[in-house]
Amino acid sequence: MQTVCLIDYGAGNLHSARRGLERAAGVSGLRIVASAEPEAIRSADRLVLPGVGAFRSCMEGLRARPGAKEAIGEAVARGTPFLGICVGMQLLADRGLEHEETQGLGLIPGMVRELKVGSLRLPHMGWNDVASSRPSPLVPKNNDAYFVHSFCFDTEDESDVIATCAYGEQFAAAVQRENVAGAQFHPEKSGPYGMAFLANFLGWRP
Repeated sequence: MQTVCLIDYGAGNLHSARRGLERAAGVSGLRIVASAEPEAIRSADRLVLPGVGAFRSCMEGLRARPGAKEAIGEAVARGTPFLGICVGMQLLADRGLEHEETQGLGLIPGMVRELKVGSLRLPHMGWNDVASSRPSPLVPKNNDAYFVHSFCFDTEDESDVIATCAYGEQFAAAVQRENVAGAQFHPEKSGPYGMAFLANFLGWRP
């Protein structure tokens, strides 16, 4: 039975993410530890970083957990599969421009900026089509997913984008670089597509 550390830094919907991972695991079983303790992060088979709210407040919450950011860096360097969800995906970037410039985790080069939606409403909230932009073992067949966000992740390298969505403009719906991945949508709220994405993550061997 594999252990997933759901990183608890006070800025994510842990209950919803836990329930989604448990459903995706099915009969295979899964041990989920909700913690930001460095040892829990280092010893986990997989890491999931949820996130709800603003980039800056989420990074402040993560930095307030002693040793958590460093433990994430160590685990990623060892090859531990890592998934950021919603703002958790945005935190993978070098920096975010929400309210004021804030340094991110720097795991996938790029920046987070406000969506350019024209006359459409922000936040982007609801169901939208997600299309694969390059082959990845994480991305299911094209389908729709559930989004709640006003900002998007511009990667420096286009090949780090594995799926896209269009709302006012085309933006990264999912990203991946080596063993680090992120979903801008909420897989735990995205029906069969989201469950397939989480199941792919749980079986992923980058």
